[in-house]
Amino acid sequence: QVQLVESGGGLVQPGGSLRLACAASGNGFSLYRMGWYRQAPGKQLELVASISSGGSTNYVDSVKGRFTISRDNAKKTLYLQMNSLKPEDTAVYYCRAERRTVGLDYWGQGTQVTVSS
Repeated sequence: QVQLVESGGGLVQPGGSLRLACAASGNGFSLYRMGWYRQAPGKQLELVASISSGGSTNYVDSVKGRFTISRDNAKKTLYLQMNSLKPEDTAVYYCRAERRTVGLDYWGQGTQVTVSS
């Protein structure tokens, strides 16, 4: 069993930065593929960025060059550094941990990010 707790959301002006963190409890964090997802009001859930157990990363086109996903396996924590934020980045951001080969899939409760002047 893995529990995920996100933090670091808030209100920021356009062009600003935020760093989200997702702290995991339980065993085997390093074995999970981790991802950040977001859902804006009235829109579908969207994969923002993911990082494999080996450290390979992927990003949705709209955040490439602005967001960076990283993980610290020793601290069992996932990060999302968000720079040059835009109003369209406003959403609830969720952390996800997956091990598809063994059918494990966990989600955090989400953290609100609002980009507005």
